[in-house]
Amino acid sequence: MKLINWLSIAFAAFTVILTVVFFSWWAMKDSVVFGSDKFNQVKWMQSAATIETECKRGDMAYDLQQHILAKGTSKDTVSLLLGRPSYEDATSIEYDLGKCMHAYHGLLIVFDENNRLVNSRISSH
Repeated sequence: MKLINWLSIAFAAFTVILTVVFFSWWAMKDSVVFGSDKFNQVKWMQSAATIETECKRGDMAYDLQQHILAKGTSKDTVSLLLGRPSYEDATSIEYDLGKCMHAYHGLLIVFDENNRLVNSRISSH
């Protein structure tokens, strides 16, 4: 009986530790995976046609999202800064980041009805 109680406590502690580690990684993954370089417009534009590098724009995506793309920025300004998007519809545009962490990622930028930036996020496909 003592062994079962001890194993139950050990399993519960292991589960709590594993959960904390997983959610800590999940909360910081964008900055860890996509945050190693500062945004460079020339490199961003040149990387659009690159096929040699798998995660061609991913290293700049976090800096771009956190420090460059401010809420309220016009869609025209974003397009001038980042060039032609990989995907576009009435309310959003997306830029291909390449294959990062075994999945294809994009930088999705959402605009309101006045073509002002509302939100941006790194998405996986």
